[in-house]
Amino acid sequence: MITWFGKVNEVIALLLGGIIGMVWLRNRNRTNLVIAGLTIGATWQGTSITAVSVPLWKLGIFFLKVGSVLYGGGYLLIAFLQGGLVHEYGWLTRQQLLDAVTIGQFTPGPVLSTATFIGYIIAYIPGAIVATVGIFLPSFLFVAILNPLIPRLPASFWTRAFLDAVNVSTVALMVVTTLKLGITTLTLIKTPYVDFFGFAIFLISVILVIRYCINAAWLVLGGSLIGWGVSILGYV
Repeated sequence: MITWFGKVNEVIALLLGGIIGMVWLRNRNRTNLVIAGLTIGATWQGTSITAVSVPLWKLGIFFLKVGSVLYGGGYLLIAFLQGGLVHEYGWLTRQQLLDAVTIGQFTPGPVLSTATFIGYIIAYIPGAIVATVGIFLPSFLFVAILNPLIPRLPASFWTRAFLDAVNVSTVALMVVTTLKLGITTLTLIKTPYVDFFGFAIFLISVILVIRYCINAAWLVLGGSLIGWGVSILGYV
């Protein structure tokens, strides 16, 4: 856990996890635990926010980079956004990132639509356009370029091992991001410092999902209505 306090880029963490899994232990369970631990340690870092004016070209390059390395489910996007926009560049606060993720969940379409809202927050409509193009363009290019090679990849043991290990690393990254954003969501900057309404919504949502398998859309809508009502009453 030497890297626990290190500031390792999420892409590097994924690559390290993939390489370790490819060349190290053959025992799947132990390997997965080790890779997850290393990835969590490598990406757990503090936050430093400074207000900046972001050029469109720099915003576009950032989302092109994220679109180029995004792997696995769309929720891994949140880890990359937090590492780049919140920690590295300070273009967003965690609360703004949470708002963008919420918009991405609430609207139809893939989670990647979160990039559009973030682009708008940073640079309004031009920023939204640049961010959207940047996040989606690499996937179209990679599919066209790599399509002839994809059928051959499962035949290689090393490729399969690498991809399996990277999958574990992506889960670890999402765990770290969920914990950080969860802390931001469930705490207040003033007394009593704990958002009890937020905790109540969280616990109710967990019960409804695990016990009754309620559709996530209803949970989002219900949580939004509760938050709206609480804000009107002046409790938060």
